[in-house]
Amino acid sequence: MKAFNTILLTALLAGGLAGLVLGGVQQITVVPLILEAETYETGGAEEEEAAPGDEEEAWAPDDGVERTLWTVLNSMLVGIGFGLLLTACYALRGKITWQGGILWGLAGFAVFNLAPSLGLPPELPGDAAAGLEQRQVWWILTAAVTAVGLWIIAFQPKPYLKLFGVALLVLPHLFGAPHPETHGGLAPDELRDSYIVATLVTNAVFWILLGVFCALFYRHFGGTTEDPSVA
Repeated sequence: MKAFNTILLTALLAGGLAGLVLGGVQQITVVPLILEAETYETGGAEEEEAAPGDEEEAWAPDDGVERTLWTVLNSMLVGIGFGLLLTACYALRGKITWQGGILWGLAGFAVFNLAPSLGLPPELPGDAAAGLEQRQVWWILTAAVTAVGLWIIAFQPKPYLKLFGVALLVLPHLFGAPHPETHGGLAPDELRDSYIVATLVTNAVFWILLGVFCALFYRHFGGTTEDPSVA
């Protein structure tokens, strides 16, 4: 019970703090690009007349303070969720250093952001995309296979197993991600490229901070003792 409470408290504090930083950084790096892309989407939509009986649009927070608060809150919830997963990994390892937390954070970034983005780059509003269900299945399988592959490479000593881990990293990209028949979108390619880079860099910072924060808080609450020989 104590171990569970330690994991939960660590995830709440470390994940919430890392998510708060993520939400703040996104306001500077990512959100302005989304807002700019929405101007192209809105401009295209205004040219089409609304058909009678169309369904009402789904609720969305108003631009400004409300949208910012919802973005930051969502980032904090995401941070707590990933913090639970990361701290559970620390508990299984038994010991963790803050330096090791950086490596674990980079691994999390590779699993949940970098590897999936190689096939399904972050999308701007108005971008063409394949079916949602197809994309979700490919994303989940890619993240799962990448996690297993990295675990094998990191913790299995035998060379042939490490080669198998590398093969797992490549496997989902050999099959390829689902893509629409027509590529691109309403926003210019330059804006899309900037958005992809900003999203990946921002998430890399988030994962590194999450790895370090989780290691420090987990140690602080008695979940582990620092051991330089253990990552």
